[in-house]
Amino acid sequence: CFSFSYSNSNPSSFLSLSQLNCCASIQCITTMFLLVKSQLEGVSASFSVQFDLMHFFLFHQISITVIEARQLIGLNMDPVVCVEIGDDKKYTSMKESTNCPYYNEYFVFDFHVPPDVMFDKIIKLSVSDHRVSGTLVGNFKMDVGTVYSQPEHQFYHKWAILSDPDDITASCKGYIKCDIAVVSKGDNIKTPHKANETDEDDIEGNLLLPEGIPAERQWARFYVKIYRAEGLPKMNTSIMANVKKAFIGENRDLVDPYVQVQFAGQKGKTSVQKSSYEPIWNEQVIFTELFPPLCKRLKVQIRDSDKVNDVAIGSYFIDLRKISNDGDKGFLPTMGPAWVNMYGSTRQYSLIDEHQDLNDGLGEGVSFRARLLLSVAVEILDTTSPEIIGSTEIQVEVKCCSQTKEVLGFRGRTRAKKVREPLATGKMEEFFLFGSFLEATMIDRKIGDKPITFEITIGSMIFPFLLEYQRRRLYNSNMMDKIADKLVSACIIVLQMVEELSIGLLILVLSSHLLQDNMGQQSRLIRTQVKKNTVRDKLKLVQNFLQRLRFLADEPQHSIPDVFVWMMSNNKRIAYARIPSKDILYSTVDEETGKDCGKVKAVFLKLPGKKGFGPAGWTVQAKLELYLWLGLNKQRKEFLSGLPNGFEEIKAAKSGSGPHFAPPVSLVYNMKQVFQLRAHMYQARSLFAADSSGLSDPFARVFFSTHSQVTEILSETLCPTWDQLLVFDDVELFGEASELRDDPPIIVVEIYDQDTVGKAEFIGRTFAKPTIKMCDEHYGPPRFPPQLEYYQIYRGNSTAGELLAAFELLQVNRHRGRADLPPLEQPTDSERGPILPVPLGIRPVLSRYRIEVLFWGLRDLKRINLAQVDRPRVDIECAGRGVQSVLIQNYKKNPNFSTLVKWFEVDLPENELLHPPLNIRVVDCRAFGRYTLVGSHAVSSLRRFIYSAPDKTSNNWATAGEKTDLTECKTVRMERKKKKKKKKGGVEEEEETDGSVLDWWSKYFASIETMKEWLTRAATKRNKPTCVVLFIRLCWHVQVFNKELETEFGMFEDWLHTFNLYRGKAGDDDEHAFDDDRIVGRFKGSLCMYKVPLSEEITKEAGFDPNMGMFQSIPHNDPIHVLVRVYVVRATELHPADINGKADPYVVIKLGKSEVKDKENYISKQLNPVFGKSFDIEATFPMESMLTVSVYDWDLVGTDDLIGETKIDLENRFYSKFRATCGISSQYSVHGYNIWRDPLKPSQILAKLCKESKIDAPQYGPGGKVKVANRIFTAPTEMEDENGKQTEEHLALAVLNHWEEIPRVGCKLVPEHVETRPLLNPDKPGIEQGRIEMWVDMFPMDMPAPGPALDISPRKPKRYELRVVIWNTDEVILEDDDYFTGEKSSDIFVRGWLKGHQEDKQDTDVHYHSLTGEGNFNWRFVFPFDYLMAEEKIVISKKESMFSWDETEYKIPPRLTLQVWDADHFSADDFLGAIELDLNRFPRGAKTAKQCTLAMIQNEHELPTISIFKQKRVKGWWPFAAPSIMSLQGKVEAELHLVTAEEAEKSPVGLGRNEPDPLEKPNRPDTSFMWFLSPLKSIRYFIWHNYRWLILKVLALMLLLLMLGLFLYSVPGYLVKKMLGA
Repeated sequence: CFSFSYSNSNPSSFLSLSQLNCCASIQCITTMFLLVKSQLEGVSASFSVQFDLMHFFLFHQISITVIEARQLIGLNMDPVVCVEIGDDKKYTSMKESTNCPYYNEYFVFDFHVPPDVMFDKIIKLSVSDHRVSGTLVGNFKMDVGTVYSQPEHQFYHKWAILSDPDDITASCKGYIKCDIAVVSKGDNIKTPHKANETDEDDIEGNLLLPEGIPAERQWARFYVKIYRAEGLPKMNTSIMANVKKAFIGENRDLVDPYVQVQFAGQKGKTSVQKSSYEPIWNEQVIFTELFPPLCKRLKVQIRDSDKVNDVAIGSYFIDLRKISNDGDKGFLPTMGPAWVNMYGSTRQYSLIDEHQDLNDGLGEGVSFRARLLLSVAVEILDTTSPEIIGSTEIQVEVKCCSQTKEVLGFRGRTRAKKVREPLATGKMEEFFLFGSFLEATMIDRKIGDKPITFEITIGSMIFPFLLEYQRRRLYNSNMMDKIADKLVSACIIVLQMVEELSIGLLILVLSSHLLQDNMGQQSRLIRTQVKKNTVRDKLKLVQNFLQRLRFLADEPQHSIPDVFVWMMSNNKRIAYARIPSKDILYSTVDEETGKDCGKVKAVFLKLPGKKGFGPAGWTVQAKLELYLWLGLNKQRKEFLSGLPNGFEEIKAAKSGSGPHFAPPVSLVYNMKQVFQLRAHMYQARSLFAADSSGLSDPFARVFFSTHSQVTEILSETLCPTWDQLLVFDDVELFGEASELRDDPPIIVVEIYDQDTVGKAEFIGRTFAKPTIKMCDEHYGPPRFPPQLEYYQIYRGNSTAGELLAAFELLQVNRHRGRADLPPLEQPTDSERGPILPVPLGIRPVLSRYRIEVLFWGLRDLKRINLAQVDRPRVDIECAGRGVQSVLIQNYKKNPNFSTLVKWFEVDLPENELLHPPLNIRVVDCRAFGRYTLVGSHAVSSLRRFIYSAPDKTSNNWATAGEKTDLTECKTVRMERKKKKKKKKGGVEEEEETDGSVLDWWSKYFASIETMKEWLTRAATKRNKPTCVVLFIRLCWHVQVFNKELETEFGMFEDWLHTFNLYRGKAGDDDEHAFDDDRIVGRFKGSLCMYKVPLSEEITKEAGFDPNMGMFQSIPHNDPIHVLVRVYVVRATELHPADINGKADPYVVIKLGKSEVKDKENYISKQLNPVFGKSFDIEATFPMESMLTVSVYDWDLVGTDDLIGETKIDLENRFYSKFRATCGISSQYSVHGYNIWRDPLKPSQILAKLCKESKIDAPQYGPGGKVKVANRIFTAPTEMEDENGKQTEEHLALAVLNHWEEIPRVGCKLVPEHVETRPLLNPDKPGIEQGRIEMWVDMFPMDMPAPGPALDISPRKPKRYELRVVIWNTDEVILEDDDYFTGEKSSDIFVRGWLKGHQEDKQDTDVHYHSLTGEGNFNWRFVFPFDYLMAEEKIVISKKESMFSWDETEYKIPPRLTLQVWDADHFSADDFLGAIELDLNRFPRGAKTAKQCTLAMIQNEHELPTISIFKQKRVKGWWPFAAPSIMSLQGKVEAELHLVTAEEAEKSPVGLGRNEPDPLEKPNRPDTSFMWFLSPLKSIRYFIWHNYRWLILKVLALMLLLLMLGLFLYSVPGYLVKKMLGA
């Protein structure tokens, strides 16, 4: 779909190409001018083209890598991460017993949807605890559009903050480290290399948030208040209405509406209002979400409730950025109460609505559907308040004016309030809309012979109508639009001034040798200041401001409905145009008036919905000259003020008089002007290929007013040169002459392809405004004759070429007729017939040029009509002249040409920008003299092939006294094996690895470290030896390119260019089809163009071969045998090919007919495989020059699947002056991992380059000096070859590494490198399926044989054994209560394991009944593991399940987990605390338990860290912590001892306290035992020890009571005896 809106820009804003200077040195200014101008205006010319992209279903790929999680809140959990996008969910594996799981799992989601639908999808990362029935720990949400708006469309190694939606009062629930990238078709994402681990571990500094979003976001409530709706359409058929009336007995409204609101992946809806065209809800939907939200848009939709399926009536999107401001005077998202208008399909109901997608917001609405009164507000929550409900469940509140009542909520709680409907929704005003159809042209021929009517609608109302008027908002929007338009015009003027200034300064610089020295220096200085990026930077600021201004001008509270213009035939709606109401809104202030209010506007009607999408919608259904005026009814007296003068109003017979200003029924124009339009159609270029041959038969049709004419048809070309003048006589335009001069009608030019059968096919369209000359004006400079200008041709939503033309509109004198007009030239070419050529004053000035063509060869020609190409020939044509190559006699045996250089002379415009394209055609000579077109290529711009003579003065810039000092490298050899010194504080740094241990991977991993990191370390460490080692690592490196080598070295087209040959019809832009499908071969050659005669200085140079022209010193193109050595390092982020989300990749190398499959060495279940392979293939150039490196997925059953492939043109590399055959190393070495790979030594290479460049051979002098081309290089002298003799190879290598400094002939040579190439799959064009790191060496077979291939096989992990001795614990929290005494105690034991080896968990014995938290163990854990030192990862190989075919290799960081538990005998053990130590960097243990604090793990990044791989043995105290509350749960004294497998075999140890090398038994207190196994001990220690005094007191009391009882018992008898004397 597309729409055209007319802009009243000044025609002088066109780029006048005749004003540009052709000097090559201003190309960058001119390019900037053209680029910025196109960015500011949108298209070339004064018309903006708007395309509806909602119907473009594009391929999108979202790749998410879940690396790890940290600080998850929970105790001893088994976390699982769920990645959810829309309705698709994928899960990571489950990690046991950890709060810091490491995953490094890669997920890919493929979508085929329109862009806006894609960008509204929500990416949701959730962490749940698998141990507790999948309990949610926290989640993170972000829409896809936020990711796509980031640089490179990705977040790389960022930490997502987890929050619990069910508990908004809680703090952060943890972090997930991940990569997120969104790739659309054609996007090229550059993944940065891995940064320093310590930088990535800085969580707060690497949060997964867009720039400008604060790290600590607050919870907020989003209130969407829904009041009422109006103007709803009928949503049922008349038959159903009659049925309902028969059964129900009343004719009720045929719609049951409700409102649905979607935001951040959540949905809320109001209640259903039965049978109501004007429903009233007075309800609000409340969302609770973090603020600022990472989801940009809120979708409001009115839906019709139905028992079978609910149907959307209309949709409206609210961009939260447009209703808020984050500045100093900012405000939260706030909107309304305001009416919002919804658009969609036509209002007439049908059972099958072909435009139903429009009601869902997919595409531009073609009719008014309804309007909704709503408001949006945001409230920041104070989560510390006890009144806050700790949940994000969606709430629906009913606002009623009566009593409070409970209603059914949506997915959660409901509440109700007494809130009145807002009354201040705007003042009701009566509006008046006036429209006048002045002209209807370009009507489609299908309906041109039928009765046609036009309809104008606004909303669902009939004139006059009432609206709530919020004019100030629309006035402000119009004012900002006009400010932006003026800003665009001002920028164009500034660019023109900068261009003219640059040209003037260039002339001044070129003539500076005629001036005095100081004047020449000043002119150069001024020009360098003009060429700097100051202008570009300022323009970039202006563009950002302009973008912001346009963004603000789009008013979200647009209460006045848009105007729709429909063309109807036989009561059917054919085509429409939608006109924003603000553009035609009237105001008494000019700046507030809409840009099209009261103006005659050209309106192009298009097909509605999907009909207007694709080829059917590219043709204009009708073009209207329409006058529209919208304003208040009380201002209607101004509604005719903008019409062209000279009309007479015809009013209705019974029109009332008075203040109402009744509109006229029709207008009759009596004043008219007669003009003659001259369309100077010169040429077009880069047109759309409309025929199966890959060419077109184009002609142009020019429309102006009610007239149209066509040019002649030119056969089989994409770059036609018509050179034709089309004259439109007696063109009648109505209105005054001054009005027409200021605002002439537009000219429409359509390009068609003529077909022998059927109608002509549409190619593209462009627009122009003519230059007007009135009768009283002189036809002469500066306005006349008009200059040729380029107009961009559009086809659908893509460009389809450019038209070079000029248009002039000449007024015809009413009395003297055409006598005063400039005379027309008569036809000069009798063969063309009565066709007028473009006049000489407009036709460009021509000069004589010679075009030399280098015919090198043809490659990869495909079959034509099922027959192979056998005898091809290349035809070159430019401006009617050309040359043919010699015939290749046998394409299979040798596809190169025997005669290399041919030339032809042609007359071309002096202005380079007006040069016609050059056409390359390849034909196949077949039997009986038949020639079949194979393919063609059009070189649209010849500027890069224009020959420029070398500036002789520039050769003297390097004099003999100028030196390049390279002696810094001397330190490299001296300090290579030195060790690093100790830093202050005694912490040792990493020792430099011994040379015998280093391999190629050492150099590789050192190279991918960022330069910024090294410079930062150098700045912070001042001691000299550290800086020396730093420089060592900077010197000894291989350059890792994060892209293809071709992009770094100009596609290796320094003298040999590759032109793709196309055949077949170009793909429609509906699917954004690439031209790759149309490529049928490649032509290799080059062009050189220069004015004749050529300077004699060039032709008289020594060794100049006149037969070769400007292509001197190029190599021969005879077949050559080459050894191709392909090194494949690794692949990254491969697209999953198996159901389990993994792949089993292996490499396939194909060159010509040779194919090498490494299928038996596939890598199981890996998306980031490390191949480390080299492959040798012998090939013959040019027959075998296209190298294909493919990555396949191995399958046990069935054929293997292609994951992706990359293709490399080896021939261009082989012959390039950048010398891409074998990379130049930074250092020369005769042995070891850095051995010199090229069969030629550096001195031989340097001598060869000097000879080929025709400069003197290098001169080696004493003291490490070498002189090349009057330039002296110095380098270190301490260098010996394999025989122990001093050599000069290092001197030659120093020059080679600085070869670009050699004047005139120097260029940067390809260094030793690793290139990163994208893998593409033909089934998913344009979307990367992964990346592969590799490089290619090439060695001619006629040269000395190269050495053996470099060993880059993957490093084998080294076997280590970690011995952990748990000595003691202290201050462990006491979990249990004693049954007898009630004392706090714990039965302590410690558990430990290495991450990834959970099955090898080891426990100490139990220290029973610890009363103080102290535990004594003397217990040893032994953990064997495999470790890669360079990657700092543990390597684990194991089967994922019992059904797995083979083992899967994992690489995870080495992390030791220690946990403290409380043992229970009749229930599950209680988890108390844990600590996780990264063995590469963990805090040094405290010397005593008292010094051990929680700060050791809370401030881990601020404390010095150690590595067990350097320290080997560490002992100390570390704290146990509870991850959920980060409190101190205890302390452990442990000793870590790392030994290699060999050392472990020599000195073995036992587990626990077993042999060999047993540990002493701990000295535990006597209370440490199990009570039910020793009951007597339990009585002794638990009862007697605690209650002995109480027992003694009780015994004493009992004895006393016994004695008292005996006393009382015996006293009476004793007294009786005493008294009786017995």
